Amino acid sequence: MTRKQKKWVQGVKTVSTFPPKDLFTRSAATIARSLASPKVSPKGIGSGLRMLQYFINRAGKGLPPKRRHELEKAKHLLQAKAARDRESGRRKNGANRKRAKSRTR
Repeated sequence: MTRKQKKWVQGVKTVSTFPPKDLFTRSAATIARSLASPKVSPKGIGSGLRMLQYFINRAGKGLPPKRRHELEKAKHLLQAKAARDRESGRRKNGANRKRAKSRTR
């Protein structure tokens, strides 16, 4: 292997979603809010989380510690929002099931 192999990540291009320009240079709250929106992440918050983690991984050692901290904070905000959404979805579905059972009796 005398030729230097290209890394697979160099060829990755995002065609399904386009985050706003310079999104990852903004505050954690702004990043989380934008990545949670259906316009940027049409498949849900998980898609936004993957996009953010990909950016962090792609930046690697060149990412300043202060910026990395802000991006990790945004990631935690997104994870918390996803957990809240899952929890509220469970409560709603559980309540509907109970009502449906009581109607059939």
